[in-house]
Amino acid sequence: QAQFVESGGGLVQPGGSLTLSCQVSGIRFKFYTMEWYRQAPGMQRELVARRITDGTRNYADSVRGRFTISGDTGNNTMYLHMNNLKPEDTAVYYCHANEISDYWGQGTQVTVTS
Repeated sequence: QAQFVESGGGLVQPGGSLTLSCQVSGIRFKFYTMEWYRQAPGMQRELVARRITDGTRNYADSVRGRFTISGDTGNNTMYLHMNNLKPEDTAVYYCHANEISDYWGQGTQVTVTS
């Protein structure tokens, strides 16, 4: 049974950087389409970045050029590297496997404020 534990969130000033981690257990992430979603207060959850099994990466227009999704198969961990953060990036960020649609981890809070 898959389990995702997100970490690395925090409070950062605009223009700053954070790297989120998603420790994956129960599955090998390299066999799944892995995604990062975020949900801001009062908003629907939105897809931020996706890594397909062939290595292809897709990004939401709002983060393209600033965020990078990556994975370390050795420790079965996914990452989201976030640069030039903006206040509108404030949200809870979730790791997700596309093929396991109904499972979500607890998420990690990112707050961008001056």
